[in-house]
Amino acid sequence: MPTHAWRKSSYCQEGEACVHISRTPTAIHLTDRPTPPQAVLTVTPAAFAALVDALKARTPLTPVTTP
Repeated sequence: MPTHAWRKSSYCQEGEACVHISRTPTAIHLTDRPTPPQAVLTVTPAAFAALVDALKARTPLTPVTTP
C-alpha cells in the first residue's frame, strides 16, 4: 500500500469517529484510521467535489457510472 500524507477532518468527533483524507493530483483517498489504514476508498477529485457539494446542500447524490 502506498504511503499517504493523511489529514484528519476538521469535523472530527472525539475518539475514533474521524475521516482521514489524503490527496494526490489524480485521486482523493479516504479512511477511518490512518495508522494503519484498514480500508481506503479512492475517488477522483471530481467525484469527491460532487460528494462535498451534495453534503453541503444536503441533497441526494446521483449515481455515477464509469465508462
